[in-house]
Amino acid sequence: MQRIFKFFLNIIPRPFLIRISYLIRPIFVLFLRGKKHTDPIDGKSYRKFLPYGYKNVRENVLAPGTLSLERHRLFWLYLTHETSFFSENHRVLHLAPEQAFLKRFRGLKNIEYTTTDLNSPIADVKADICDLPFENDSFDFIICNHVLEHIQDDTTAMRELFRVLAPGGTAIIQVPYDRSRAVSFEDDSITDKEERTRIFGQYDHVRVYGMDYFEKLKKVGFEVDAVDYTAQLSDEEIERYRLPKGELVPVCRKLLQ
Repeated sequence: MQRIFKFFLNIIPRPFLIRISYLIRPIFVLFLRGKKHTDPIDGKSYRKFLPYGYKNVRENVLAPGTLSLERHRLFWLYLTHETSFFSENHRVLHLAPEQAFLKRFRGLKNIEYTTTDLNSPIADVKADICDLPFENDSFDFIICNHVLEHIQDDTTAMRELFRVLAPGGTAIIQVPYDRSRAVSFEDDSITDKEERTRIFGQYDHVRVYGMDYFEKLKKVGFEVDAVDYTAQLSDEEIERYRLPKGELVPVCRKLLQ
């Protein structure tokens, strides 16, 4: 199964993968149903999750029902228990919207929900993150998960997110990062897909973020809190939900002026 997933992830364009996933998802839901692992996003349980990964395939991480990964489930739990996202009125901007959240967020009555992406077939507004078509201070809450590692000029993208976030607002801007690396690494001279996958973890990533990522966010104006939400959970919960233990969630705020 690892080889099959690796083939589809590396050969088939992502927009097409998004479309066909809607068709094959019910098959996996039925086949893998059980009680060992639970996806907190839809509350459904399975005997195991699916494998996922480009360079190194991770076993038991992709929930069949929502197609959520470890980071999505961690984000959902943080959003549910530590924010007012589901209880107060918010103007929300979601960049590169994930299938795991899209339908659920669109169904919320308390938020004004806008999605945007340059290529995604499920986004409302087609736009470049480095040149967003929104007024200053337009959104109270911004969701941007695993996007910036694809963007050549990530500093401009960060500035745009800061610009459209309203004073007092919150942006959660997750990226894959290497905890052992102090400084982020990028090299535009590496163009071979296999080599990029080996070095950056995925063929369409342009850098590997280090621990300086949080400082980069601060430099554009954000107040940043690197939250280890798994520290509040038991080992049993971390395993049941299949969460990335110790992963830091970048919670960024724009201070009231």
